[in-house]
Amino acid sequence: MTPHDDSSPSPAAVPGDAFTPTPVAAGPAPGPAGPLESSLERVVRELLQHQRSERRWRVFFRLAWLVLVALLAWGLLAQRTHTSTNHNPHTALVEVRGEIAPDSEASAENLVAALKSAFEDPAAQAVVMRINSPGGSPVQSGIVNDEIQRLKALHKKKVYAVVEEMCASGAYYIAVAADEIFVDKASLVGSIGVLMDGFGFTGAMHKLGIERRLLTAGQNKGMLDPFSPQDERQTAYAQAMIDQIHEQFITVVKTGRGARLKETPETFSGLFWNGEEAIELGLVDRLGNLDFVARDVVKAEEVVDYTPRGNLAERLAKRFGAAIGQGVVKAMRELPLLR
Repeated sequence: MTPHDDSSPSPAAVPGDAFTPTPVAAGPAPGPAGPLESSLERVVRELLQHQRSERRWRVFFRLAWLVLVALLAWGLLAQRTHTSTNHNPHTALVEVRGEIAPDSEASAENLVAALKSAFEDPAAQAVVMRINSPGGSPVQSGIVNDEIQRLKALHKKKVYAVVEEMCASGAYYIAVAADEIFVDKASLVGSIGVLMDGFGFTGAMHKLGIERRLLTAGQNKGMLDPFSPQDERQTAYAQAMIDQIHEQFITVVKTGRGARLKETPETFSGLFWNGEEAIELGLVDRLGNLDFVARDVVKAEEVVDYTPRGNLAERLAKRFGAAIGQGVVKAMRELPLLR
């Protein structure tokens, strides 16, 4: 083995045999980026950041809408579902407040649901309806009256009505289903009648030179149109209809009050009376409030309220219902998984 001598000249260093490298073509050396190119890069970067930010906010608002709707739905369901946790003997309370109409707190749907819960609870010794209402729909009132009669017969429980300020018209229609009606001496009771109201604008239209152009298929389709002259035949038909409903009302009152009712020519005229006068006429039974009835009549002083209450979720739903609905629809349409 012969050791390598590092001091030996390399072939490139040999005189007369110099190494000449082969030239290679090359482009111009890269120079600094121009101002236009830098501006474009910056714009693209900002655009991408803006799109990412928009996407994050869009997802956030969609989720927020869905969470809000879920909370509202939960609140409404929890409000509508009543479960009594009181197993002690008590007086069951159902409030009848405000106008009796569909989609109101005193609708037949709400009242019937509350009455069913109250009657079905074995701890409820009796049911008290506390009434403060000017009346309303005869249909809604009739449904509640019929249901009270059915539940009384099914569960063998007493029902009492306690009137606060007012028990008029449709509210009295409901009250006569009770076994006894209690009032304050200044309560307003009665108004046993039926009305159908409206307006007529034909005189004003004539003075202003306005012509009514109404096309109907069916000669009575435009009946009681406020912008057309009254038709005597159609008016008589409407009057006969409300007279028939009035007779139904009278029958319900006579059935509910029985021999206690002291009928006079004014009893079914639509008049109303204070509590003391109503007792004399047999429209109600005696003076008393909720505490008195629970303590001295039902003999179950503790009162449990079975009335469905409008909670925060329901108020929000009514106030912002349209906006929430639009937001939910939009969010669901834009969610990638729901497209």
